[in-house]
Amino acid sequence: MNKHFFSDMSVMLGRSMRHIFRSMDTIITVTIMPIAEMLLFVYVFGGAIHTGTDNYVNYLLPGILLIAIASGIAYTSYRLFIDVQGGIFERFHSMPIVRSTVLWGHVLTSLVSNAISILVIILVALIMGFRSSAGVLSWLAVIGILALYTLALTWIAAIAGLSAKSVDGAGAFAYPLLFLPFISSAFVPTKSMPTVVRVFAENQPVTSIVDAIRSLLAERPVGNDIWIALAWCVGIMLAAYVFAMRAYKKRA
Repeated sequence: MNKHFFSDMSVMLGRSMRHIFRSMDTIITVTIMPIAEMLLFVYVFGGAIHTGTDNYVNYLLPGILLIAIASGIAYTSYRLFIDVQGGIFERFHSMPIVRSTVLWGHVLTSLVSNAISILVIILVALIMGFRSSAGVLSWLAVIGILALYTLALTWIAAIAGLSAKSVDGAGAFAYPLLFLPFISSAFVPTKSMPTVVRVFAENQPVTSIVDAIRSLLAERPVGNDIWIALAWCVGIMLAAYVFAMRAYKKRA
């Protein structure tokens, strides 16, 4: 590894983070909107939704966190697209820096910004009555799953940002990712769904990830959910990484 990799990457990370903090619409979309959805489902729909628990916010929170991550990575795709179209990549590549750090700066920014968003959402959930009996190891497992999920979606975002022909195209990929939690166990148990919908819901990545996080936070046996969740996250991340690097090399 080039000895300047980490110093170059820290510069690129700082550049991308400044863009985040200067963009209020990013902060509002990534943090405020998931909080608004959580308030809506808990205080408007919560009384009519039967999940077998008296504390709906405990049931709901994992899905809200995944929605927040999906919202956040849409901006990664957008910022990458803007850099590509604005010729910033070519300027950086003409400088004596490690080329891959330009892309890694965006990826790590996604990880950091989504971590901040998740922290804020959990704090609001605590105010709303969220409680967890999870120990340190369980919380570390939750953090690990969320980090892997963020990286998996971020590399998908990188493919879209590097390959899109328009701003709309760069952001459009995020819509299915935002929609997936609604067809999962994130808001209601899958057993209440029609057969065809239930089969899809029980065999898509969000359900296993949500169920694993929910069990960890409640200190319940996780079973196979955690391994299925990890397999989905790692599998998607590795596949997306390979295609993202191919797209990046074409741009570079």
